[in-house]
Amino acid sequence: MSQYPNLLAPLDLGHVVLPNRALMGSMHTGLEETGDWNRVAEFYATRARGGVALMVTGGMAPNREGGVFPGAAGLYTPQDIANHRIVTDRVHDGGGRIAMQILHAGRYAYGKDCVSASAIKSPISPFPPRELDEAGIEKQIADIVTAASRAREAGYDGVEVMGSEGYFLNQFIVRHTNRREDRWGGAFENRIRLPVEVVRRVRQAVGQDFILIYRISLIDLVPDGSTWPEVVQLAKAIEGAGASMLNTGIGWHEARVPTIATSVPRRAFAWLTGRLRPEVGIPVITSNRINTPEVAESVLAEGCADMVSMARPFLADPDFVAKAASGRARQIAPCIACNQACLDHTFSGRLTSCLVNPRACSETELDYPPAAKPKTVAVVGAGPAGMMTAITAAQRGHKVTLFEAAPQVGGQLNLARQVPGKEEFHGLIDWFATMLDTSGVDLRLNTPATVETLKPFDEVVIATGVTPRDPAIPTDPGAHVLGYVDVLQGAPVGPRAVVIGAGGIGFDVAEYLVHQGTSPTEDLPLWQREWGVADPAEARGGLAPEGPHPEPPARKVTLIQRKAEKPGRHLGKTTGWIHRASLQMKQVDMRGGMTYRRITPEGIEVDTAQGPELLAADTIVLCTGQEPRRDLADALIAAGITPHVIGGANVAAELDAKRAIDQAARLAASL
Repeated sequence: MSQYPNLLAPLDLGHVVLPNRALMGSMHTGLEETGDWNRVAEFYATRARGGVALMVTGGMAPNREGGVFPGAAGLYTPQDIANHRIVTDRVHDGGGRIAMQILHAGRYAYGKDCVSASAIKSPISPFPPRELDEAGIEKQIADIVTAASRAREAGYDGVEVMGSEGYFLNQFIVRHTNRREDRWGGAFENRIRLPVEVVRRVRQAVGQDFILIYRISLIDLVPDGSTWPEVVQLAKAIEGAGASMLNTGIGWHEARVPTIATSVPRRAFAWLTGRLRPEVGIPVITSNRINTPEVAESVLAEGCADMVSMARPFLADPDFVAKAASGRARQIAPCIACNQACLDHTFSGRLTSCLVNPRACSETELDYPPAAKPKTVAVVGAGPAGMMTAITAAQRGHKVTLFEAAPQVGGQLNLARQVPGKEEFHGLIDWFATMLDTSGVDLRLNTPATVETLKPFDEVVIATGVTPRDPAIPTDPGAHVLGYVDVLQGAPVGPRAVVIGAGGIGFDVAEYLVHQGTSPTEDLPLWQREWGVADPAEARGGLAPEGPHPEPPARKVTLIQRKAEKPGRHLGKTTGWIHRASLQMKQVDMRGGMTYRRITPEGIEVDTAQGPELLAADTIVLCTGQEPRRDLADALIAAGITPHVIGGANVAAELDAKRAIDQAARLAASL
């Protein structure tokens, strides 16, 4: 019997039976905009071969004004249709099915021609939208319908109409963005007229034997968002208009509540899908922070949904379903919801990839073929760079020995997983350990490598990581000074702490220091209180009237940096605001423009724009950067051996696992 009977059960949609309950949710990868349609096709086909029941593409614009940015991909010409046919044919050849998402960005469109229900500028775009008149609304409907018809012509198995996350259709639904008083505004029946009419006319255009998913916002998390009765009313109207399925959307992009970051509890919003499911007669799909077969199975077994949408987990591992079905779930590369290579790239105009799987969106460019001539390979350091190199090289047929001086694998990942909100790093380390074992790597823990032990190998890879940088601040006797490694390994810290250095490590350490008790990431009600998330049946839009209500901080923390700018400015594009907001809620004093003069038993003396100041503290914590640990590499070079130096040993840049793993994978592919 399968370990995941619900996840692997077929789903009958009438004209088609999906082989399981796993949907690959929409992700904008940027691939379509490259014009390399073989690369686009291989991205989706790889996941089709991995067993996912149905995939949804990144959002395709129905017209120029609706594109998320100028030049956004869509189906505008016969050549566009032919290009998309390359993708759908490849997916079907791989045994999969694929739906095209039609995404009209509305006021979120990053262009001066953007349009919306009302002329209310979005806080995440510099361009005010033009309010549509009756003729303009009709044009948008017609263009969306045309896009659906073209999708069918291009060979897609269905379409998903994006009606959530604060995009165009969602902008008509709520008073937050719809101030109209005509038949497209005012009463709720008028505000949902547009999405219902779109679905009705799309169904009329594509026929009955075509999947039509509507992405519905179950909790807007913005002021004046929908109430739960309104969500149900809309869902029933969309069903009546001809939708095949309802997919769950959570939160607008402008919402000040995190919804998919790693600090969000797993399956944090599945309870809403479970509440909607009995209200309608069509399958309902749940989404957000579902990243393992066990979590997906539990959601389905509890009746919260008919299908589970997982997007980024299929970046991390395209064979997610196949591995779950064949008893290899422990080998599924885990999505840790870090956003570093996916959403951060997308919102920075770069191609999407994945921290744990550098091949994501590079399937035609990065491959791991069997080695033409197997070699003996020594890898020194079992951090992310070393482990990725060892696993990939071994899978290619090389004989790999991995030396690690510590008693466990993980390197700096072992520090990251101590931070509240980064519990997913436990699973990442477990996966690395599993893959080292199944790949046949000779792992030697508690074994420092030397020049002599490395001489017999054909190739030597140095992945010895980083060492903390000493900022050389004058320090008086009796001052209590710790490094970030000491703190994250459990060294005692006093009730008042000053953290020096406001990069990613400084923010992580500050989060660690203000925390006490259960991590909100492990306790959904606690997390909801912390961020002010309420039941939309009780509070419009799902925002608690009293706002966020975090637990009191464990200690008083001041976070300082030399740069005269806002601390945290250079954190992740899509997660930086979460880290800043989290520390603000914990009353952390974040200050820039400091010159460090002296550390004393009373605290740290600094110079500020206002003059000298003593920042009182019982403990000073140094998060002042890192330096490459290259002593072994330098010794090898002196002995006439030229090693490959990767990861932090190559370039010390915060705890940059993304760069380290990518560099490791590319090196292992070239050996």
